[in-house]
Amino acid sequence: MGGAKHHPIFAILTDFGTRDHYAAAVKGVLLSACPNAQIVDISHDVSPQNIIGGAYILGSAYAYMPEGTVHIAVVDPGVGSSRRPLAACAGKWLFVAPDNGILGYVLSKERNWRAYAIEPESVAAGQISRTFHGRDLFAPAAAKLALGAEPSDLGPQVEDPVFPENLFARVREGGISGEVIHTDRFGNLITNITESAFESWRGAKPLQDIVVSIGGVLLRGISGYYAEVPRGKPLVLFGSSGHLEVAVNQGSAADFFGVREGTPVLVEFAG
Repeated sequence: MGGAKHHPIFAILTDFGTRDHYAAAVKGVLLSACPNAQIVDISHDVSPQNIIGGAYILGSAYAYMPEGTVHIAVVDPGVGSSRRPLAACAGKWLFVAPDNGILGYVLSKERNWRAYAIEPESVAAGQISRTFHGRDLFAPAAAKLALGAEPSDLGPQVEDPVFPENLFARVREGGISGEVIHTDRFGNLITNITESAFESWRGAKPLQDIVVSIGGVLLRGISGYYAEVPRGKPLVLFGSSGHLEVAVNQGSAADFFGVREGTPVLVEFAG
C-alpha cells in the first residue's frame, strides 16, 4: 500500500471537540506536509476519553473511505504514558492511533491486518509534547504514510494490540450482557451487542420473545425501524452499523431513560 499519493486523503476521529485549537493544529500539520491533501472529519465529538465509543464510530465509518485513506484516531486518555502509538494497515486502509483499543472494531472486522509500534524518532523532528501526541506524533506519522512510507518503516511489528474486554458483549445461553458504548446526536443509545452475536444466540426464537433491560426498564421485542412505534415511545432495534440500540421514536432515549455510556444492557428470552 506504500507509494506517495498526489492527493492523499486523511480521515480524522478525535474527542477534541471544535471549540479549542486541537483539531485545527492536527490538520495544520497534515496540510503542511501534504498541501494537496483532502481531510475528512469523521467526528471530533466523541465523548471525552470514551475509547469504546470512538472505536464504534471509527468502525462504522472507515470502510466507506477510498482505498489508501490514512485514518488518524485520537481518543487518548493515556497520552504521555507507556501506552504504545500504533501504525497499522488493515484491509485497504491505513491507521495511526494509540494502542488502547480504539482500533478494536477495525481489527476485528479486517482479518488481514498488521500493526507496528511507532518509534517517535522515525516521524518527529522536534520536541514531542507529552500531552498532545495527536499533533506531534500521530499527525506526522500519518503524513509519512501518505508520502509513501510503509507502517513497518515507523517501528517494530506488534502482535498483541489492545482489545478491551467490553469491546463486545458477553454471550451466554440465558442471555447477552452488554453496555451502552455511545450516545449519538439523536439520543439513541448504541450498545456493544452486535447483530451477528445476537442472531447466533437467538436461533429460531421470535423477535417478539426478546426482552431488553436497561435502566430498570424492560422493553419487549426488536423493531425494524424507528417509526414502528408511536412517537415518543421507546424501542429496541439494530441500527445501520449492526449494533443493538435503544431509541425513542422522534425523541431522545438518553433523556427518556436517564442513562449514559457504561450503563448495563441485558438481552434475554421472555419467561
